[in-house]
Amino acid sequence: MNEARSFSPHVAEEAVQWLLELQQGPLDPRQQQAWQRWLHADGEHRRAWDHIQKVNQQFAGLPASLAQATVGAPHSPGRRRALKALLLLGMAGATTLALRQQHWLPPLVADYRSPLGQRRQLQLDDGSRIHLNTTSAVDVRFDAGRRLIHLLEGEIMLTAGADARPLLIGTDQGLITAGRGQVNVRQLPGSTQVQALQGAVTLEAAGLHDEPRRLAEGQQLEFERQRFNPARPLDANSGAWVDGMLIAARMRLGDFLAEVGRYRRGQLDCDARAANLLLSGSFPLGDTEKILDSLEAALPVKVRRFTRYWVTVQSRV
Repeated sequence: MNEARSFSPHVAEEAVQWLLELQQGPLDPRQQQAWQRWLHADGEHRRAWDHIQKVNQQFAGLPASLAQATVGAPHSPGRRRALKALLLLGMAGATTLALRQQHWLPPLVADYRSPLGQRRQLQLDDGSRIHLNTTSAVDVRFDAGRRLIHLLEGEIMLTAGADARPLLIGTDQGLITAGRGQVNVRQLPGSTQVQALQGAVTLEAAGLHDEPRRLAEGQQLEFERQRFNPARPLDANSGAWVDGMLIAARMRLGDFLAEVGRYRRGQLDCDARAANLLLSGSFPLGDTEKILDSLEAALPVKVRRFTRYWVTVQSRV
């Protein structure tokens, strides 16, 4: 069996991230333990780690100028992005094909990224602030005529800086023009969700030639390349992730667990009998295990942990 077929693109990315961390210098004891836990958590991790080390060793044969720009300790963001791209391209066969087909490479070499389960805040040159939610990536392109932020994956909250140039957010489905307010944008499979938190925004779908759609403050909607869904009021959870919270107001348990699953590794399932149970409350995103534990007290469900990375929530009735 082709070695590259024995681990997934997601595990390949994790192996690359750990290699980059190790090349930065010695790990502290906490990081060393985290790396060992990851390495021994699954045979797939060990196979990916062995393979990525072989790929890295092959770079010793590159021309000196290229080797110096990539394999050397990647202290600058540019070197880190170049090394990530080369390492992932070196994960030959099925893994590289899957990475390309799923558009993994652009997020991996993005200007700014946030890892799974973590959030990040950026201050841009124009004074704008961007919060990146879990597993999010953006490219930033400012020129004399406009300011463009390309959301490659995940979710951001943008607070616009005072600048005369138009401020645009690009997604797979189109463009959002932000005013001098605050907007939350999430890239979903096949659609974009936009929440106008402060001030109105305008939306342009990539496959339509109509006039831009206006979204008023306090509203949200989803749009596709050729269709806008109706606008509706913001919900209780809109933007709460920036403060590290997940707020449920009579939320379906199935939808709630889908949100929790964005912040943790592994498989988080909900059986069909429990999926439509309704849940309300405020939950800190920093500890998803505590969130899962709290469900048994709030609802007639049982949380079954087959492994650390495979959890199922089942109905007790």
